[in-house]
This record gives sequence, C-alpha cells and structure tokens, in this order.
Amino acid sequence: MKRALIIRHVPYEGVAGFRAPIEAAGYTIERIDVDDDHFPHHDLTEPDLLIMMGGPMGVYEQDQHPWIACQLRRLARRLALDKPTLGVCLGAQMIAAALGAEVYPGPAKEIGFAPVTMTAPGEAGPLRHLIGLPLLHWHGDTFALPEGATILARTDLYAHQAFTSGRNVLGLQFHAEMGEDPRLEAWLADSDADLAAAGTSAAAIRADNAALGPAAVRAGRRMLGEWLEGIEQRQALAA
Repeated sequence: MKRALIIRHVPYEGVAGFRAPIEAAGYTIERIDVDDDHFPHHDLTEPDLLIMMGGPMGVYEQDQHPWIACQLRRLARRLALDKPTLGVCLGAQMIAAALGAEVYPGPAKEIGFAPVTMTAPGEAGPLRHLIGLPLLHWHGDTFALPEGATILARTDLYAHQAFTSGRNVLGLQFHAEMGEDPRLEAWLADSDADLAAAGTSAAAIRADNAALGPAAVRAGRRMLGEWLEGIEQRQALAA
C-alpha cells in the first residue's frame, strides 16, 4: 500500500473532505502533529504522498515556533526530489518558503466563501472542477511565487491562490477540503476580531458553510482525485 502522511500544524485543521479521494487512490493515511516528540525525526522524503494542512501561525514566526525551520529544511529535500506533495493554506506557504520564496503578511484578511479566478493552466488541469464555486478562504498571509512555479488561481486580494512546482507539487491557499467538517467551529471560536476585519461574522460563515460548503467539498474531492490520478499515471509511465 502507498503511504500518505498528513502533517497537522494545529489539531483543528485536518485533511477533512480530502480523506475520501486519498483513500480511493490507494493510500493508507498516517497523521502526525508538529508538537509530537517524534515529528523532528521524521524523514519527509519517505512518504509516497505528503500533505501539509493549515494553521494560524506565519511561516516567518520561527522564533515562536521552532518546528517551522526544522520542517522547512526537511521539506526542501522532498521538493528537490519532486515527490508528491500537497500544501493547503499554511502548507502552501511552507512549500513556497522551502522553494526559496518569501512569505509575508498580505494586504487584508481574506475570510469567507468566494470563488477563485483560474489562469489558463488552472483551467486546463484538475482545478477546473472548482471554477465558479465559492470556496472557503481563511488567511492573512501570502507569498512570492517560487522560481519556476506556475500560478493556477487568484482572487482580487491575493494574486497567488494556487500554484504548481515541478510535476507533483501543488499548493492551495484556499480550503477546498472544508464545507462539511464540524471543526469549522474551532476556527470560528475567538475569531471575532479577524472576522470583523474581513467584513464578515461567525453567523455569516455558518450560513454560507451550510449553503455552499457541500458543493465546495464535492468539487474539491474531484479536483484532488484527478490530481492524484495524474501522479499515478506519470509514475506508471516512468516505471
């Protein structure tokens, strides 16, 4: 069996709706939290698939979170091998940083359900399943596009919403995995200030999640399933 390792930066940001397509693609799923005593000793080049989820910290806050620098060093070795890697929100920012790009605070909080605008490469690949669909955004940081990377999606506030690097590395700033996960309540807890700064509220997010979330998750699953299928096909051709 192929092995997928999920890195959780906080307990309330898990793989959520992406679990089904990962398992359908034949991966056994393992999970590790960054505060696990064993985390610094994991060789991140070993898993067949690495998935890094989100978190409220910034990549540049390494003095507060020493595990970030440790993770970036090991992640850079994996990316140099172009091994299948997915980063979501903070995970995408970690990929950008490990590839040498700057991660920094963005112009404003982007929180709530809204569609992304695809570039031509985005429309031509698995992200086309997301076209026109409101997806959950919850971030305030952004990143420079890594050298050699291809931008796939943007919004008016954030030009870098999704990118690929090499053939097997995908970064998503938005949360196409969210929409049915009850852990959204943990995101909303103690977030009134951030929500207000983004011009929304917990009540509005809950209402949009109920109305828009299931369709977003269905599309996210189709997107991820196709991306994983492409990896499988390329590996078969190279064998």
